[in-house]
Amino acid sequence: TVEGMNMTLGSRIIVLFLTGFFCTLAILLQQIQRNILVPGSLTQLHRSAWWITPSTATAAVFIGLAYPYVDQWLGEKHDFGREWSSVLRCLAVFVGITHASVKISFVDGLQLSVAVMALSFAMWWLFDRSLGGMILGFFIAFSGTCLIHSLASHGVLPLTEPDFQYIYSWLPGIIFAGGTTFGS
Repeated sequence: TVEGMNMTLGSRIIVLFLTGFFCTLAILLQQIQRNILVPGSLTQLHRSAWWITPSTATAAVFIGLAYPYVDQWLGEKHDFGREWSSVLRCLAVFVGITHASVKISFVDGLQLSVAVMALSFAMWWLFDRSLGGMILGFFIAFSGTCLIHSLASHGVLPLTEPDFQYIYSWLPGIIFAGGTTFGS
C-alpha cells in the first residue's frame, strides 16, 4: 500500500540521517585524537560551522536514496547483501576504516591514501559489487573532495596547510567508503 511505502521511506530517511549524523561526529572526534582538531575546537567548529554535521547527514540520506535508482537506471538487479546484518557489517567496516586511518601511523600521505582506497574498494567489493555503486562512489568521492577543498580554501573550514595534506590523503577513500555504506 502507499501508506506502507511512505512509512518505509520515512523510516529509511530517519535511519540514514541519524547514521550519517553520528558517523560525522565519530570522524570529528577521531580527528581530535589525531590532533588535526584541538579538543576545544569541536565546540568551536559547531559554533562557527554548525551546518557540517546536518549537511553530511543530509548527504547520507541523498546517497542512500540515490543508490537504488542508479542501479535501476543502469539496468542492474541488485539484491547482493541487502539484509540488515549486512548493512550493520558494512557500517562496522566503514567505522573500522575511518578508525584505522587515524590510529595507524604511515610514513607519508601516499601510503595512507593507497591503504584507505584499497580498504574502501575491498569494502565495495564485499558489500556492493554493482557498477552503479562504483560509479556513484567515485562521483561522490570526487565531488565531496572538491567541495571540502573549496570550503577549506575559502576559509569556511578552519584547516591549516598541514591539515590539508593529511585530510586529502584519506578523504577520497573515506567518502567512497561512506557512499558504499549509505548506499547499502
